[in-house]
Order: sequence, then C-alpha cells, then structure tokens
Amino acid sequence: MSLSDYGIDDSIFKEPEEEEEIIWVSKSEIKRDAEDLKKLGLELVELSVSTLNTFPLETDLKDAILLAQKIKKEGRRRQLQLIGKKLRQIDVTPILDALDKLKNKHNQNVVAFHQLEQLRDQLLNNGENAFTEIIEKYPNLDRQHLRSLIRNAQKETTENKPPKSARLLFQYLKSSI
Repeated sequence: MSLSDYGIDDSIFKEPEEEEEIIWVSKSEIKRDAEDLKKLGLELVELSVSTLNTFPLETDLKDAILLAQKIKKEGRRRQLQLIGKKLRQIDVTPILDALDKLKNKHNQNVVAFHQLEQLRDQLLNNGENAFTEIIEKYPNLDRQHLRSLIRNAQKETTENKPPKSARLLFQYLKSSI
C-alpha cells in the first residue's frame, strides 16, 4: 500500500526534480557593475564622433553619448548616469570588444613593426637561406630589387656608412608585405 491510497499527497516525500539554481547577487556587486558601466559610458563619451560610428551602438544610446559630449558640469554627470542605465539594459560585450580592439591597435602596430625589423635583420645576416625562405613566403617581392637592397646594406655595414639601404630595405618590406 502507498500513501496515496490513504489520501495523503506523497509528492512531498519524493526527491525534488532538478530545480534551477538561483544565483544571489549582493547589492554591492550590483552597484559595482553599475559603476563599471558608467565608466564605460565615460570612455565612450570621450571618443571622437568618427570613432563612435565604428562601434555597434543602438541609436538612442549613441544619441545620448553625442549629447553628453556637448553638455558640461552637472548635466553631464546626469547624462552619464543615463548612459550607464542604457548600458545596463543591453549586452555590452560587442562594445567592449570594439573598445578593446581600438586600444590594442597601437600594440598590434608595434608588433608588426618588430616583425618587419626581424625580417630585415634575417635578410642581412643569414644570407641566401633567409632570402629563399622569404621569397617562398612572400612571392610578390621583386627578387632583383630585394637583392640589390640587401647587397647595398651589407656593403654599407662593412664600410661603416650610415644604414641608408637598410632603411630602404625596411620601407620596401613594409610596403610590399
């Protein structure tokens, strides 16, 4: 016999089915997140209009940012709060990605610059092996022009002259690769 035969609800004795886990968020954490979004809004306000046009922004948010760029003092603070509120209502991941890409653009340029310098140094120091390797990797390079630049740069190095051809070699690689 079961409990239901006696008119007793036996569902209270059964294992509860999988319930969704409730995640509690503290009030302080909510305030910190809101403050972070206000700071993001301030970063967006400090960007130029042309840069803002490249960001994935909703029209009302973009309008609020453009208005905040024109406002001074207390009105600006209130407008930043409004921008923060609008940011809380949307997914800010694409905006953060675009801002991160904008900030890292300089770092990417520096890395590319160093790679070109290493390529030039390989051509000057490693001779024919480096030349064939680079020609295979970048077949659009003019072999004859590249060889003459390398030869002139090596000659300038041995004669202790200014590295004019090494600079020209770097500029050629920069424009061709």
